[in-house]
Amino acid sequence: MRELTDEITAGHSPPPAKDAPTGVSIPGRHVAEVAKHPDGRLAVITWSSPEIDPGLLNPALHVVETDGTVTDLGTTPADAGSPVWWGDEVFYLALTPPHLQGGNAVFDQRHHNLTEGMRACPIDLVQDDGSAPVMVVATGLDTEFHRLDGTFLGRVTGSHLPPRYRDVDGIAWGTQERLHYRARDGLDLDGLLVLPVGWTERDGPSRLVTIVHGGPYDRWTDDLQLHWVPSAQWFAHQGIATFLPNPRGGQGHGHEFAAAVAKKVGQEEWHDIEAGIDLLVDQGVADGNRLGIAGWSHGGFMAAWATTRTDRFKAALVGAGISDWPKLIATGEWGAFEAALGDSPEHSPITYADRISTPMLIVHGAEDTNVPVEQAELLHGAVKHSELVVYPGEGHSLRQREHRLDLLNRARRLFAPL
Repeated sequence: MRELTDEITAGHSPPPAKDAPTGVSIPGRHVAEVAKHPDGRLAVITWSSPEIDPGLLNPALHVVETDGTVTDLGTTPADAGSPVWWGDEVFYLALTPPHLQGGNAVFDQRHHNLTEGMRACPIDLVQDDGSAPVMVVATGLDTEFHRLDGTFLGRVTGSHLPPRYRDVDGIAWGTQERLHYRARDGLDLDGLLVLPVGWTERDGPSRLVTIVHGGPYDRWTDDLQLHWVPSAQWFAHQGIATFLPNPRGGQGHGHEFAAAVAKKVGQEEWHDIEAGIDLLVDQGVADGNRLGIAGWSHGGFMAAWATTRTDRFKAALVGAGISDWPKLIATGEWGAFEAALGDSPEHSPITYADRISTPMLIVHGAEDTNVPVEQAELLHGAVKHSELVVYPGEGHSLRQREHRLDLLNRARRLFAPL
């Protein structure tokens, strides 16, 4: 499910125009983003409609001259954005055809894919009027910066300790480790392990909660894992280790990796997650009898899905998750994108609800338009031993402090018995 959050995953919402001067218009089109050339020309990305569906599915590229003349440069692949100028040429990001779940690529103004075959994922373009634009790249657990002329600028890696602010000085943090392992079919995977505060191997295997990221086109990066949802460092202070897997379908490993879940949501990506859990149990890091799982948005779907695949989890937190894919396609605002992931009841946790024996906390925002609250109500109705909490006035992420605190307290009680 596409994201509208701020701290869960790379967010997605109808983009505001970038640097759009008053009065910019393209007849019959909705202006989505604008980039200004130093000489005053404008590169403009438009949608066919202000609505995400169909607008985001039918973008186009235009150049507006200083005298107002509009040159249409044609339709672009879906989800076009981040236009930049380099000399007299325009470049932009969009989804890699033909899939809506294949991840981003960089295109020129003739709509040629410039990053085809790349084993990483471009996630942003930044204009530099003095040099080639900067391409921000997700690569594994790290983030790199390159210019479009091929110049490597640097890498952000291992930034998981907080800045030295007065309000966090003296707080102990759980040790964070990078994981590299193989899926059962041999695919290279990565993720993170965050250990309980003060935990050592002498303490024996730890309780373990697996947190699945949203998206699924997103990833965990090697940075500070402390957010308003129950997060790895929050669990570390509860004496619980956390596994943060990056299964196929996410960012950081190129187009094929991202597209691997198209029409197969919950399949190999679940096996990728379980392979990491098995590894941690086999290594004596995690206690196989004291496991939990949690997630928000697509991660919420995966938490629910996992409980239909196995009874090994002693507790599950399903946040803003999907339980019925066909209903989501019909009622959610990202219908075409959801259909690219799963369009059949066989992909839906609700179909296998009779298998679920795991104690489950289901939480959702009452005003969620991305994943409507009906998804939570359906799952709760089918899983009688679940608890449902609906937060009034909230959308796809929780904004109100009292609701965030309530969620953390409920999660503490849910996972305490592990």
